[in-house]
Amino acid sequence: MALNIKPLADRVLIEPAAAETKTASGIIIPDNAKEKPQKGTVVAAGPGTKDEPITVKVGDSVLYGKYAGTDLKLEGNDYLIMRESDILAII
Repeated sequence: MALNIKPLADRVLIEPAAAETKTASGIIIPDNAKEKPQKGTVVAAGPGTKDEPITVKVGDSVLYGKYAGTDLKLEGNDYLIMRESDILAII
């Protein structure tokens, strides 16, 4: 499904991974106690800046800071938009 959104400059649109619903020992985690995921997939990326081209590409799995980015809700899905510098690693 293609989105009609194109991030500008060094911004990246990320679809966060689903939050864990169960612990390793099998305990079910309620919705209000789930932690915000710190892993996601790049859905769209801007062209970069004049001095620094963008290094991530669509489809990359990335790790980002716990409080990085701005939450967006587009077409019923949750996304994060953030600067590429907020991405910690490509996995």
